[in-house]
Amino acid sequence: MTEHAVYVVTGGSRGIGAAVARRLAGVPGRALVLSYRSEQATARRLAAELARPDAPVAAVPCDVADPEQVAALFTAADTFGPLVGLVNNAGILERQSGFEAIDAARWQRILAVNVVGLAMCCREAVRRMREHDLPGRAIVNLSSMAAVLGGAGQYVDYAASKGAVDTLTRGLALEVAPLGIRVSAVRPGIIATDIHASGGDPDRAARLGPDLPMGRAGTPEEVAAAITWLLSPDAAYITGTTLDVSGGR
Repeated sequence: MTEHAVYVVTGGSRGIGAAVARRLAGVPGRALVLSYRSEQATARRLAAELARPDAPVAAVPCDVADPEQVAALFTAADTFGPLVGLVNNAGILERQSGFEAIDAARWQRILAVNVVGLAMCCREAVRRMREHDLPGRAIVNLSSMAAVLGGAGQYVDYAASKGAVDTLTRGLALEVAPLGIRVSAVRPGIIATDIHASGGDPDRAARLGPDLPMGRAGTPEEVAAAITWLLSPDAAYITGTTLDVSGGR
């Protein structure tokens, strides 16, 4: 099999993940591996749409909360060639709730996906990236402006998990910088995706958008543009930083 430069996008079947996939796909010599948790048909349709003979795209099931599934995801990616890029997009948000109503089980679910799962993906990526000296090796983690704003009265647990992502990003970046591996993050603000429905407020982006400094919610494509720029040679001297993509919020 011809070796390709491999990029993995977790949660790649919809929203920001799918927008990233569209920007990364179709480059000759590049393979793209998209993970999904439950939307098999959607993920497979997207992979079939984006695949080219010299730029394969695969959809692989993976619940990032399960370390064994994370390991299997990266093993599947190994079949295409050396890993060059990882976008840690998979994440969950539960229904809006006051802090006192958030029980231990919900905290454990949020942290298992948004922090531990992301960390396990980073670990699998670094283990592979350190084995070769290809240029452009980079990881981009998805944080949130909630990490800065706190999520009071809505989802302090989600906000806290994204604060952990910011800290993990900085620490890992400093640790692997001598290896030539870059690690950065983006903090989306109010973006028009269906994650708001998971929080029980599907119209949140449309409702809050007009009150933002730029007068509108953002789009998945605008976040994807920032992510793919951080992966690109144009960001070759950037690591350990978190970029706000929030319309000034």
